[in-house]
Amino acid sequence: MSFQTPEEKSVKPRRRRSRVSLFAQGEPMIWLTGGGLAIALCMIIGLLALILCNGIATLWPAPVQQFQTSDGSVFMGEITRSESFRTNDEKVRVLQRKLVRTGNFEISGEHFTWLNDHDVKTETRPEWALVIERTAWGRFYGFPESFTLGGETVALTPESAWKKFNEYHSAITDRRAKIRELETKEVGRVNRRLEKARLALRSVELSKGAGSTDWQTENAEFLETEKIGTTEFKQLQEEISRLRAENSRYVLNLKTAQGKAVAMPLENIVRAYPANQLSIAGKTGIYFSRWHEFLFEEPREANSEGGVFPAIFGTVIMTLLMSLAVVPFGVMAALYLREYARPGFVVSAVRISINNLAGVPSIVFGVFGLGFFCYLIGASIDELFFASSLPNPTFGKGGILWASLTLALLTLPVVIVATEEALAAVPNSMREGSYACGGSKWQTIKRIVLPRALPGIMTGMILAMARGAGEVAPLMLVGAVKLAPELPVDSVAPFVHAERSFMHLGFHIYDLGFQSQNSEAAKPMVFTTTLLLIVLIFFLNLLAVRLRTRLRRKFVSSAF
Repeated sequence: MSFQTPEEKSVKPRRRRSRVSLFAQGEPMIWLTGGGLAIALCMIIGLLALILCNGIATLWPAPVQQFQTSDGSVFMGEITRSESFRTNDEKVRVLQRKLVRTGNFEISGEHFTWLNDHDVKTETRPEWALVIERTAWGRFYGFPESFTLGGETVALTPESAWKKFNEYHSAITDRRAKIRELETKEVGRVNRRLEKARLALRSVELSKGAGSTDWQTENAEFLETEKIGTTEFKQLQEEISRLRAENSRYVLNLKTAQGKAVAMPLENIVRAYPANQLSIAGKTGIYFSRWHEFLFEEPREANSEGGVFPAIFGTVIMTLLMSLAVVPFGVMAALYLREYARPGFVVSAVRISINNLAGVPSIVFGVFGLGFFCYLIGASIDELFFASSLPNPTFGKGGILWASLTLALLTLPVVIVATEEALAAVPNSMREGSYACGGSKWQTIKRIVLPRALPGIMTGMILAMARGAGEVAPLMLVGAVKLAPELPVDSVAPFVHAERSFMHLGFHIYDLGFQSQNSEAAKPMVFTTTLLLIVLIFFLNLLAVRLRTRLRRKFVSSAF
């Protein structure tokens, strides 16, 4: 037996240095993958923060500034952004400049003006600078001078003119809404009745021939309908003319910052406010008024102003129709491949084709949808059921039904793959237990497999909805338009009009960003519409998640 001295005990045994490299241990890969995840999260959060900040701040009313430059020119408007730029001047390399929304397009020919800081001599904030949002020509910036009622001047100071404007503008807005209702709903109702009578006469003419007894009876009914419709048209036009004549009596006289006098009928004004006199409560009221208009009104000024309600409605309806089309077909296809088909060359080829289908560019699906659904299926339907409408196509053109089916094909691989993986995750022991109890193949699938695969199936549906709602390229060919006069679902029988074109938020963003004549004015709307599209997809996904949770509870509790 050996004893160690205290000096020997104080000396720690030397550790054997590991000779395994870091790459062999995998630690660099942990750092690499973790870093990649962090970068991806930062990019996503940064993008969402950019859209959120710009989208929320777009509709907040800004103050109006008046600038006088060194050459004597005067500009007035809202500052939209500031930036620095480099010059060729060796003394001053970097300068600041502002982009000012000056409006008054019918006078100046421009909506925006760049002003260099070193050119600005004075910058003031006028008390009575009005911001006027109009039904046409964009925004107007000016000072109130007087108010005219029926050709008679009833106010001669800015305060009294502004008071008269607030006194009459609400009633004028109501009359303008009444005119809009008469033009769209009442005139549209008469037009639909006349068109229905014309198509009935044309149908009899095609089937029985012109001059037959049935044709003469139908022609008499058509002439009577046309006579009644003409009378109703005349009455509606008289009512519309009366309302417009009443609105035209009210005129707000303005003066621009350059001193030019402008007489502006109140009928053309959507909203006006003295921007530099607003309190926080006043700005908040205008902010929420703009949001209400944005969410529930129709667009105006080539979609760069106004609302996006038709686009919201079209996006939701198209996404729901797409989900109704893709989920049943995707689940049935996955069930056959997983539960019934024998493994072999054909099944492997089908699975490879489905995986490859997921990588096909979306515009290819748009071309396919245009050729197959619109020109082949739609044209055949028109010949069989809508021959009286030809040569004007009914289903033989882009519409919300064909757009939904095209996007259903686009997202079909997502649903099939997700459903197959969910079915594969169900343990075979549960199937064997069902067979041991005497259950058939279908009973086992219905009561054991599908309830437990339901969360995975719903996950596939959620992924399909998210992708389908954000797609734009196929919709440009099969139904989405810049401006749709009628909604695909309304109160007119048969209530769901699958043949109608529709507006879509994604296409609306593309149109604002790349097709608008006034791209600077449309840029804030791009952020706001993008934010709205993200929020809409989020709520659709949230609805699907809640539906998944409820179905899972229901089916799991009632399992075989």
